[in-house]
Amino acid sequence: MRYHKIPDETIRRLPIYLRGLLFLSEAGQQSVSSRDLADFLGANPPQIRKDFSYFGDFGTRGVGYKVDTLARQIRKILKLDVVHKAALVGVGNLGSVVLAYQGFKVYGFDIAAAFDIDSKKIGRKISNITIENVSNLRTLKKRKIDIGIITVPRDAAQETAEALVNAGAKGILNFSPCYITVPKKVKVITIDIAMDLARLPYYMPSS
Repeated sequence: MRYHKIPDETIRRLPIYLRGLLFLSEAGQQSVSSRDLADFLGANPPQIRKDFSYFGDFGTRGVGYKVDTLARQIRKILKLDVVHKAALVGVGNLGSVVLAYQGFKVYGFDIAAAFDIDSKKIGRKISNITIENVSNLRTLKKRKIDIGIITVPRDAAQETAEALVNAGAKGILNFSPCYITVPKKVKVITIDIAMDLARLPYYMPSS
């Protein structure tokens, strides 16, 4: 199912709601009101209700939302109801940490391959993934891998993105601190940790 004219901010918040619901489910909670969910997440109840309203009527007045049912619905909206296979390029310090991170599996992501140009790294294993030569990127489509994760140095990010697109990637998560250009049909999300950290002091009280 495809949804049109949904604000990007709403899509950004859906994984936050899903994470909260998963925590509540693990704690054995069967239902939750928008207010209780907002309190749990530090969010705004009207905003939660508005976000959900774009996709239908999920709750019951006076009862709230069934936790497991709502989690399944959000997974379906985000297309997380199927496993997505990803390939990571650049197994340096950051790439190694990302490759070893187990949190992706909660959302149905499987980092199925890792690539590097360093001959000293090729053949090594991290989290049961054998690092391959970057020339093997051409095999992604055959291996049904359609997501790329870029953790290469900034000056290699654009070239890596182009190689991933040529190999069949439909979405890219970019950890390199730069802007990359790809065809419109390919979605890119860039995470710049240093830039996000640079916003933090503004909100901190002066000493």
